[in-house]
Amino acid sequence: MSRVKPPARKQRLAKRRSQTRWAPFWTVLKIYGKTRRIHPGRHTHIKRSWRRTKTNA
Repeated sequence: MSRVKPPARKQRLAKRRSQTRWAPFWTVLKIYGKTRRIHPGRHTHIKRSWRRTKTNA
């Protein structure tokens, strides 16, 4: 990918990145309580890896 990206493509890539980030750690405490140990990645809306699925952004 080119070094200088058009603003529209950069905005689309930023949106995809925010969708795949982990949820905040306090969401685990809020949903399950103190004792359950669950990874915050389970609470993300879209699970995608740069290797597995392409974004077509």
